[in-house]
Amino acid sequence: MHLLHQRGPLHDLPDTPEAYDAVLADVADQALRRLTPDGNLEHPDCVDDIGDTSLGITSLLALAWQRTKDPRLPEAVRRSLAFHLRERVYREDNPGYPNLTARGSGLPYARYTLAAGAHPIGDWPSTVWALLQAVNVLDAADGLVDDAQRTELLETARGYWSWLTEATFFNPQEAGNQAIGCVVGGLMLARHLTAAEGERVRARALALYTDEIRAHRVRDRGALLPPEHGGAYDNNYGPISLSFLAQAHRVSGEEMFAEDGDALARYLDARLTGGGFDNGGPRYSEQHSAFESVLGLRYFGARIGADLGRYRGDSRWARHAVKADGGVDGHFAWMLVWQIQDTTRWHREPSPRAARHQLRSGAVSVAFDDRMTPAVIEAGGAYLLAAAVNRQHGFGPVCDGFLLCRPMGRVRVRDVRADGLTAKLVTKPVVGRDHVLRYVRSLYVTDGATLWTTVAVERLDATPYLLAGLPYAEDDGDRVRRTARAAVSSAGALRLTHPEATGPDHFDARAELTQEQAAFALAADPRGYGDPDEGWRHLVASTALEAGPIADAPDDLHVFAVRYGVEEPFTASAERGQEGLTVRTDAFVALLGPDDAHGEPELTLRATGR
Repeated sequence: MHLLHQRGPLHDLPDTPEAYDAVLADVADQALRRLTPDGNLEHPDCVDDIGDTSLGITSLLALAWQRTKDPRLPEAVRRSLAFHLRERVYREDNPGYPNLTARGSGLPYARYTLAAGAHPIGDWPSTVWALLQAVNVLDAADGLVDDAQRTELLETARGYWSWLTEATFFNPQEAGNQAIGCVVGGLMLARHLTAAEGERVRARALALYTDEIRAHRVRDRGALLPPEHGGAYDNNYGPISLSFLAQAHRVSGEEMFAEDGDALARYLDARLTGGGFDNGGPRYSEQHSAFESVLGLRYFGARIGADLGRYRGDSRWARHAVKADGGVDGHFAWMLVWQIQDTTRWHREPSPRAARHQLRSGAVSVAFDDRMTPAVIEAGGAYLLAAAVNRQHGFGPVCDGFLLCRPMGRVRVRDVRADGLTAKLVTKPVVGRDHVLRYVRSLYVTDGATLWTTVAVERLDATPYLLAGLPYAEDDGDRVRRTARAAVSSAGALRLTHPEATGPDHFDARAELTQEQAAFALAADPRGYGDPDEGWRHLVASTALEAGPIADAPDDLHVFAVRYGVEEPFTASAERGQEGLTVRTDAFVALLGPDDAHGEPELTLRATGR
């Protein structure tokens, strides 16, 4: 079975002016067929996220008219704009809305669902989205709508901003993408106001970003990131935040948006596999955005010189939001507007710089978590996640059911490139159940086609094995398919085990259950509100590759050697000399030398035969 959301890399989509004009022409044709006598452009099946959607289609029609001057469009824009202003602007408090700070303000807002009190929690982001749709229409209004309609729309947009920043708590869902989107709305609105009022709105927007978003960034993998629904990063909403940062920088020119976008982009580049697979986040563990991410990935990919467009988006939303029948929906339409307006082109080459939390070369990549334990290994077109044993998650030696991968002190890293090989040595101090401090040295070496992982640790009393990953997914054309196996070989014994118990806390990769589904099943709160990452941490056991130690190693060490990407057997040895520990395989010779004067590990590497 295929994963539902992760499909083709976003930079594979044509983004020429001609391609975008074809997209807008299709939207216009659908909209003109759909337009009701009262001016409604909403999809007939739209229920949630509805308050801004007709206006979103209006903004796309306005952009299409700017580019083509299609004579059919001005009347549709005026009628649909009139519909939104008449039918979708609410001024009476929504019953049950919990985030008001001023009741009965009379300020306009947009509803997540139209029925009063039905689902009011989504009104804050829906109003952000309506504000963004409104300012996009205002940007295209000259020569398209009359002065009275433009004035009414401007007053409504001003009211949206006031409701978001004066009548409610700011960012009540603690969602970075929504909060930065609100700031962008203020920055864009300011350009349509008088100089004095525009400066006040701009200053307020910048202050909100500085005080309510930037000051509350969360550190993960060495980067400070805008918090997303209580976590540092979400693989669906994180790239959307990147798009909002791109637009904020485009609109304001403020350097802090560029700095924060660069940091988020470098973080994303490090955690994203070379094939574009990613999972994890406080809301959606596998769900991916698509067109909503294009602006940020393209804009900041060019700025940092990385191929962020390899991110696998949801191709069903490749150009704009759609419903189940494929019909256009106006949700998030501003992102399509902005990506069409932005002239940045995709940067398609990988970044040449080494990143602490990434090893990448050719078709092989390893994304490391905060503890410098692999979060995802990619080799041979397959993706392996951290496995679980006895409620412990990661990659590393296991002895008597205890996983040695949680650092008890500073983790040291050394990156080396030589003879067409790319390597990373990770040294961790760890403590076992016996309270003995040991050093786990994990060497990752790749030639761009396969990955060798060699792990050395002071000798353990029992018979240990290396927890070497959970085979989970593999490339299948422009889709990602579930799997329960991967091409892996070991210089010691190798076995693939599956949990004996059943249930979502015992994840069997052979079952028709995705990681996302299991994670939400283990989360404390309902799907859409719970934290799947928190739920996944309750995993007791999983399908796992388990590799035994190699025979040819020093008596005081256990050494493991695994190769990802091919199944053919290979040999590995480890010997201690005056200069350190030498690891030999049929592909390379690595010397793990003594620590330098600063305690950093030494590593030299050469291809076998050199």
